[in-house]
Amino acid sequence: MEHLENSLTFWAGLLKFVLESISLLCILLGLLTTAQVILIQNRRLRVTPSALINVRLNFGRWLSVALEFQLGADIANTIVTPSFEALGKLGVIALIRTFLNYFLTRELTEEMKASDQSRLLPPLNPTE
Repeated sequence: MEHLENSLTFWAGLLKFVLESISLLCILLGLLTTAQVILIQNRRLRVTPSALINVRLNFGRWLSVALEFQLGADIANTIVTPSFEALGKLGVIALIRTFLNYFLTRELTEEMKASDQSRLLPPLNPTE
């Protein structure tokens, strides 16, 4: 039985490491793709409010995905250490990350709606 518990601890630790690595990779990919979007917009000399919203939406999506992987890593870690202290920490971390993810998603949705609406507005100058 002890061998099975040690094996479970090993696999849960490995899973936690993999999930945290994927989370870091998501943040890195988000940073790189966001930097690419910024460079493309700067080359076109189009630094407008909608361009900045596009940058935030791009990076925000990647951060949201990274938060999901982080939460999965915390759950995997708590499986092998189900003490009240570990469960309490997981609960607090899950609550904080859930609120962060909720507000990030809400903000991204609002910015996407604003971006879509700004595209539908007629130009200020009728000759354009």
